[in-house]
Amino acid sequence: MSDVTAKPAAPLDEVMLAMDVVDTLRHRQDLATRELDGISREAQLIDKLRDIYHQQGIEVPDHILKEGVAALAESRFVYDPPKPGFGTTLARLYVSRKRWGKPAMAVLLALVVLGIGYFGVWRPYQAGQAEQARVELAEGLPAQMDGLYQTIFEETKVQTAVVQAEAIRSRGKAFAAEANRAGAEQAVADLTALRDTLRQQYTLRIVNRADVQSGFWTTPEVNIDATNYYVVVEAVDPSGNVLSLPILNEENGQTETVNIWGVRVPEVVYNAVAADKRDDGIIQANEVGRKADGFLEVEYNMPVLGGAVTRW
Repeated sequence: MSDVTAKPAAPLDEVMLAMDVVDTLRHRQDLATRELDGISREAQLIDKLRDIYHQQGIEVPDHILKEGVAALAESRFVYDPPKPGFGTTLARLYVSRKRWGKPAMAVLLALVVLGIGYFGVWRPYQAGQAEQARVELAEGLPAQMDGLYQTIFEETKVQTAVVQAEAIRSRGKAFAAEANRAGAEQAVADLTALRDTLRQQYTLRIVNRADVQSGFWTTPEVNIDATNYYVVVEAVDPSGNVLSLPILNEENGQTETVNIWGVRVPEVVYNAVAADKRDDGIIQANEVGRKADGFLEVEYNMPVLGGAVTRW
């Protein structure tokens, strides 16, 4: 059996008394500093501590006072905070997790939801839209152009429409190959308009109503010695509906969609229409021309000079 015997642990009340002695010394720094400057004067410090506790009505054994003085010198009951570092930071975060845990979890959950929404939904949707647009531009729009061209080729009765359709289709396919969506879509729109023009059927007749004059004349600003004569016309389809058509105004070079406009005619035609209306208030010969299915232009029944105005 070893001759070295373990030192029994001090009772809890003695430990508490020793901690109190240290605390007293810590609050009496002037006393502790002055007395601890010399170890030989330890007895005087113990005497003063004994007096302090005696004044409080507490009897502290000398060995407890010595233990407290020694503990102060050794900083035994002093808490030294850990030095800053990564481990210390992690420990403090762990201890304070109840304070920041729920908000951090909420933020993390929000980030997860946003990530799933962005990478799982939005990005695939964008990629799908881009691919759909690419396929439409590379295949869909050119196919529409081919279909419209074929329809025009089959329905037209004049070679002019085929020539125009071929030029528009070639231009539109070039735009599609260059990834110019606006140009390709405009070509589809132009081919559609050409097809619709071919299919139109209407009678161009002189307007004969009390609220609209049937003819007028103007003096061009560029030639004040000249006089232009116009009859006011409208386009009426086989069902009796008045159509609105795009008309180029020869005075300002702008195209407007209107339901009545002025067609320039020779003075003799203008005078004949005026005489017809003066006769009984009704223009008997009011048909200016006809637009038939499969044709682009109006076939006129009376002489016209090829110009038109939309405002007067």
